[in-house]
Amino acid sequence: MSTIKAFKAIRPVKDMAQRVAALPYDVMSRKEAERMVEGNSFSFLRIDRAEIEFDAAVSFDNPLVYEKASENLKKLMDKGILAQDPEEYLYIYRLDTKGHSQAGLVTCLSIDEYLQGVIKKHEHTRQDKELDRTNHILKCNANTGPILLFYKEQSEIQAIMDEWMQRKAPVYDFASGDGVVHRIWVIDSREIINKLVGMFGGVESLYIADGHHRCAAAARACLEKRKGGYRGDEEFNFFLGVVFPHTQLHILDYNRVVNDSNGLNEEAFIQKVSERFKLSNREAGSVFEVSLAEETKACRPRQKHSMGMYIGNKWYCLEAVPGTWDPNDPIESLDVSILQKQLLEPVLGIKDPRKDKRIEFVGGIRGLGELEKRVAQGKAVAFSLYPTSIQELIDVADAGRVMPPKSTWFEPKLRSGLFIHDLG
Repeated sequence: MSTIKAFKAIRPVKDMAQRVAALPYDVMSRKEAERMVEGNSFSFLRIDRAEIEFDAAVSFDNPLVYEKASENLKKLMDKGILAQDPEEYLYIYRLDTKGHSQAGLVTCLSIDEYLQGVIKKHEHTRQDKELDRTNHILKCNANTGPILLFYKEQSEIQAIMDEWMQRKAPVYDFASGDGVVHRIWVIDSREIINKLVGMFGGVESLYIADGHHRCAAAARACLEKRKGGYRGDEEFNFFLGVVFPHTQLHILDYNRVVNDSNGLNEEAFIQKVSERFKLSNREAGSVFEVSLAEETKACRPRQKHSMGMYIGNKWYCLEAVPGTWDPNDPIESLDVSILQKQLLEPVLGIKDPRKDKRIEFVGGIRGLGELEKRVAQGKAVAFSLYPTSIQELIDVADAGRVMPPKSTWFEPKLRSGLFIHDLG
């Protein structure tokens, strides 16, 4: 059963929420983060990506960076930009984009339930990234970035949240630069809080959608703090999350770009691909949407087991050949797995995409034009993929297995800085 916990959020005062709110630390490069904070001394990236306050020679994991993050967090609180709620509340966070809306419950969740597998994951994590966020959490003594989770939808929970949003005014209501509208409600009724806590007690499992490294780091920080002894009810035994019903989440494609063609010329490479996939030009194949991307027509897959490939300023459409995957295996039947096992490894020599520096991953929010751009800049080949479904994610997590790296890209992204969980 799932435990949720009300907490005293540290959050922006009403008029400052838009200036503080920032994209998650791990969806942009350092240079992009530097550009994002220009002219905004209150951006939460100055806490989540404090290396941007230093010369480029100072690495993200330099102890000075974590000191600066803690210092900047304290500075925003001392200036009254951030303030802590006087009582423990739950919160609703709704994100609206054109044609899509999702509303989640902002709460604290149990580290022990994460360690026991009640809170399920679907990705491996990298130790260096875990250590970075662990150091950041311990130095700031706070969870600074919320983790995106979901549960199998329960209409009773959604009805309570819908009624609250209809009856109450949001404390924040603003649009970010990417056009996403962010609205926050504070649930300050003990009766409603207790009712929601009880209802989630009947939710069998929670699933991590986005934020595996932050979650793993929160667990490591908790175990570190427990070394001094603990009762179990201290704040460091919980982590910050936003929990959505599974039907509301939106997954985009997560595409691949490879630096070189493994010594093959274009003709030889295409020949090898054609031996493993049904290959056609961009105009062919009913399973592909021909869409304008910059100055060329890109192949965007419209169903599972179809992919686009961009090489030599041309788009090709690939269809996986039946028999090259196991439809009963939740991992082997994923398109990212088929691409890896049928092309990336045997043809391009990429055996471990988690470690191989020849491969890059491009979130679907950047569009297929980004794939063309990177190939134009010298990369060898790019692949567009059909988005992984939420049911595929559930099937993998329920089987106790993990997806290949970079299998899911969730949009819209939660903003950091709107809620901070003080570890006490």
